[in-house]
Amino acid sequence: MSYRIRPDRALDGEVHKAAAHQLGKAMAVLTDRPQGLHEAVHAARKSIKRVRALYRLIAPIAREFQQQENARLRDVARTLSSVRDATALIEVSHYLQQTATSDDEQQALARVTAVLTSRRDRLSEAETDLEDKARAAIAICGEAIGAVKGTSFGGGRRDTARLFQKSWRKNGCKAMEALSECLGEMPHAESFHDLRKRSQDYWMHHMLLRDIWPAAMHAKQLEAKALVDVLGRYLDLAILSDVADREPQLFNDSDDRARLLEAIISRQQIAREEALNRAHWVFADKPEREARTVKRLWLDAAD
Repeated sequence: MSYRIRPDRALDGEVHKAAAHQLGKAMAVLTDRPQGLHEAVHAARKSIKRVRALYRLIAPIAREFQQQENARLRDVARTLSSVRDATALIEVSHYLQQTATSDDEQQALARVTAVLTSRRDRLSEAETDLEDKARAAIAICGEAIGAVKGTSFGGGRRDTARLFQKSWRKNGCKAMEALSECLGEMPHAESFHDLRKRSQDYWMHHMLLRDIWPAAMHAKQLEAKALVDVLGRYLDLAILSDVADREPQLFNDSDDRARLLEAIISRQQIAREEALNRAHWVFADKPEREARTVKRLWLDAAD
């Protein structure tokens, strides 16, 4: 797997290889579409997220490059997001069905899933320029490959270790700030969104640096990924609740909307508690201490 930065290799080559591989995957899936255009968009956006996380890891030595490329990749991902967001609501409605507490609730949620599927299909039909957006995304990813290959991230072994120490500490501090906001009496969904972004970086940074301590990094990677998934479910439920409020006509004044909102409130509470418990565990170590450990492990592995 090429999404990694190996301590016994030059940083330049590892960054170029990891970024180009993910961007190339995005271009290939948008071109070949083995499971259709919508699944291709989903896969491409995941690859783009990995590149953005990589660039945040090296940001302290390439701030201008990181800001420029992050904006480029963020914008192209947004152009591909609308139908994918609608599909995410269908997926979370399936989760609500699977956790239904009665046959009546399950049947109502099955009808909700059908309504959301029809909504997604209408949005898809209305988005007549998705093909153009996919072609534009392929071109932009190609430009991004050229940009990273034309940029040097050179530095010695100790410079690279200090780089990762600084990035690790910064991301950890941001995660702790987001977690603190989520623990408030009236936390806003945006706080959970920030925590998810920081958790995604944490998960992907463990993937990138897993060679410095494979077993421990892999275990923490899995814990962070589980946290990302629970936070994603919590946020998707919040979006679904908002859609139900903004588009009540979808449900034709039936009781299904009321059952849906009841289910969302119940499952959101469960997801919130699970997410906070997992976050306390994932971010248990102080950022400064963990960052020093990453620096030491990198130097040891690079010897």
